[in-house]
Amino acid sequence: MKTIFKTWLKITGIKVVKTMAETALAVIGTNTIGVTEVDWLGLFSACALSGLVTMLFNIKSLPETD
Repeated sequence: MKTIFKTWLKITGIKVVKTMAETALAVIGTNTIGVTEVDWLGLFSACALSGLVTMLFNIKSLPETD
């Protein structure tokens, strides 16, 4: 069980990081001309939320045990 959980955690971690990067690209790409115009608080908030949602979606893939 330990090995399965470690594998799940590694795969889910990679998915979370990729999703957060995609969210950052989407937020930065909308109505931004320069680095000073990025709403950094909004960016971090959106990335954190997308990471949390990804983690919650992947909880359903955890194997059930007896």
